[in-house]
Amino acid sequence: MASLSPEEGAKKAQADFVRSAVRDVRYGPESLSEFTQWRVRMISEELVASGGTQVHEADIQERSSKAIAAQKSMARPVALKRPDDVPLNLSSNKRVCTSTLAQVEGSPVGADGSQPALKLEPLHFLQCHSKNNSPEDLETQLWACAFEPAWEEGHTGATSQTVATCGGEAVCVIDCQTGIVLHKYKAPGEEFFSVAWTALTVVTQAGHKKRWSVLAAAGLRGHVRLLHVRAGFCCGVIRAHKRAIATLCFSPTHETHLFTASYDKRIILWDIGAPNHDYEFQASQLLTLDTTSTPLRLCPVASCPDTYLLAGCEGGCCCWDVRLDQPQKRRVCEVEFVFSEGSEASGRRVDGLAFVNKDVVASKGNGLGTICLWSWSQTWVGRGSQSTVAVVVLAWLQWSPTKLAYFSLSTCPDEGTVLCGDEEGNVWIYDVRHVLTQQPPLPAALQAPTQILKWPQPRALSQTVTKTMVNMVVANPSFTYLTALTDSNIVAIWKRH
Repeated sequence: MASLSPEEGAKKAQADFVRSAVRDVRYGPESLSEFTQWRVRMISEELVASGGTQVHEADIQERSSKAIAAQKSMARPVALKRPDDVPLNLSSNKRVCTSTLAQVEGSPVGADGSQPALKLEPLHFLQCHSKNNSPEDLETQLWACAFEPAWEEGHTGATSQTVATCGGEAVCVIDCQTGIVLHKYKAPGEEFFSVAWTALTVVTQAGHKKRWSVLAAAGLRGHVRLLHVRAGFCCGVIRAHKRAIATLCFSPTHETHLFTASYDKRIILWDIGAPNHDYEFQASQLLTLDTTSTPLRLCPVASCPDTYLLAGCEGGCCCWDVRLDQPQKRRVCEVEFVFSEGSEASGRRVDGLAFVNKDVVASKGNGLGTICLWSWSQTWVGRGSQSTVAVVVLAWLQWSPTKLAYFSLSTCPDEGTVLCGDEEGNVWIYDVRHVLTQQPPLPAALQAPTQILKWPQPRALSQTVTKTMVNMVVANPSFTYLTALTDSNIVAIWKRH
């Protein structure tokens, strides 16, 4: 056999190395074997090209080989909420200990027939978003969380105990039962404000169909990162806006349709498509919706999500026609909703927005110390041709009298529950099933919460976190787990008994 030249020998050695890596490296579940082989091939080729130097540092790596340039410090697009006089103390432990019983305010059974107070046990208090992994970080603000939907077809009642959280430069995926951070993605220089889940059907090279859980995360840079959670990998970046993205959400009826809302006063509907064999996304822009103020919350109308989109904005609550069979691809707000007949009602910030069922909407920010429940169908029927419409109010819920903003509410439709945090670290829980079934006229008085879950003041050694702000609270559909995100870099998880 003829001897190889040094150059040919080096090329053959490199090719042999790549083949052996793909053949011999075994990692991850068998369902990800194709992805694993592809990823190992990419890593080994980069390793050969770099002469053996280390090519990966973050917990979950983006495929781009470009280094992220260092950025000058940038001001947060949203107002800083923490008052200077809030005392905070915490040990250097990543996990904070707490007492075994949650403190609860609330009557056993409401006079109006509402359900007894929930029994919630605090399970975990985690610091998993710390800057530079510092256990002493009490300043990273955590903004959004979302439970992974249970995608198993044919399994009615299935629910998830996996929650995604975001804040600072990190996105974490946490198992609520064990408190284990399953995956962590970091983007240096980013500050994440929002996360949203979808599931995609992907056809492999062998022609097999698989379901992927994909997590979209976005924030300060205006980019949407698409994370393949099971593989622990960022497989796509959409440069969606030139300014920060305040919030995003997927369509409940089209798994690849994603709404992004930005401080550039635009909402864009994207089709992210399905990833190809190289695990690449090719996103396309479907619609652009113009706003007159910054959009803060997005909410497809539950009874007709392909037709209308609601948004809570700095200047109020607006609605757009999002039908894709219409020719115009750039649209303005079709209707602005106001929450009283007075002229003062217009232009008020709406920083909380969610459907409780197919018809009833919960919104916050339109009145000090209150959450409004209103009927979409009754409001829309009375609209006529008006561009400004007063909502048909079903009930006013009593909430914290704070003047601070950006405490996002959420709902648990299967349980008829509304949730919202406050500036003291408390979680306000409202069982509103009696409102959903009660016939008019409904009581005009403020309705008290079913219970207030008090901040447990988690302890580590002799130090205590006495107060914090709860920016967002979510529960999984069966209300087995409740997750709260704070202004002081603490993810709090409770379990229902």
